[in-house]
Amino acid sequence: MDQRTPLDLAYDAVAAARLVASTAPFRAAAQDRDDGFPSEDVADLARLGLLAAPIPAAAGGTGLGDEPGACALAEVLRLVGYGSLALGRLYEGHVNALQLVATHGDAAQRARLFADARAGHLFGVWNTEPPDNGLVLREAGDGLQLGGVKTFASGAGYVTRALVTARRDGVPGTLMLVMPLDHGTRADLSAWQSQGMRASATGTLDFTGLPVREEDILGEPDSYSRQPAFSGGAWRFAAVQLGGIEAVFDAWRAHLTRTGRGGDPHQLARLGEGALALEGARNWVKRGAETVSDAILPPARIVATINLVRLAVERAGLDVLQLAQRSVGLQGFLRGHPLERLSRDLATYLRQPAPDGALVGAAAEILKADGLVGDLWDGDVT
Repeated sequence: MDQRTPLDLAYDAVAAARLVASTAPFRAAAQDRDDGFPSEDVADLARLGLLAAPIPAAAGGTGLGDEPGACALAEVLRLVGYGSLALGRLYEGHVNALQLVATHGDAAQRARLFADARAGHLFGVWNTEPPDNGLVLREAGDGLQLGGVKTFASGAGYVTRALVTARRDGVPGTLMLVMPLDHGTRADLSAWQSQGMRASATGTLDFTGLPVREEDILGEPDSYSRQPAFSGGAWRFAAVQLGGIEAVFDAWRAHLTRTGRGGDPHQLARLGEGALALEGARNWVKRGAETVSDAILPPARIVATINLVRLAVERAGLDVLQLAQRSVGLQGFLRGHPLERLSRDLATYLRQPAPDGALVGAAAEILKADGLVGDLWDGDVT
């Protein structure tokens, strides 16, 4: 009998993620095209058990993310992001979907969907939609049917279990559904002409005419947007971004070593500044994972903390990008140089929605709080 605890099993996932971090970079250049996708890397996630790793320990899974402080999940996301930001974006969506299933699914849904994850299905969470053709659930004959699209859907055409939000005629609020999709269907990637993250297969997915069973509906209306989980989950993509920042830093460091420019004091000063930014981002991600996992703070304080996490990581990423590009110079902008693609991917993935609103919201929570500022994030002062 396996005597390992859920925490031990979670750290096996960290070892698996280190393997991904060591292999994915060698495939990333070939995947960097408008129709690119990290298919071999996703297959590795399945083979190494990482697609099934977020299944809760109580459901017979590894329990990645259940462990105290979510420290192993933070490490896994960082390492996968280091290997490939496009892959990291896809894996973070997969983890998010399984966590939502664990939280809001009934026993039958959890059993069915966790079995799908074990079988190698890639999950995704798609919420963005156009204002005039968003997803709607309607009565159709003797059943239910979807109409409309989701946009900016990463993994479109490759995700085979899509967690989506939709409105239902005559029902207030927004529903969550987990929809089975056939590989290579209903996806339009033509509008994804991005500078970076080209291999993420981000596009539009048309659900029109897709039949829906009642068992496809997950949780209660507006469960998806319930706080603090909705905003608090942003720490996960910040962990992936951290891995991308580290990859840029290592490409920069390797360039200085390879070209013999590491002895220049100006280069060393830039590298030192980059290390400061990087370590700051690492500490913010750790705090974010612990804050959400421990759930000691009031919901508004948790949201404020995670808003600061995502903004601190963004700032660190922009700082490291500027320092690396100045240090390497024109070579870092030429195709074929490791820094060129890594910089494009990171700059693109750092562009997350509503940064100004996140900053103002966090500052407002700080302003109205009582007590010493040093105590605001420790759960002692509300």
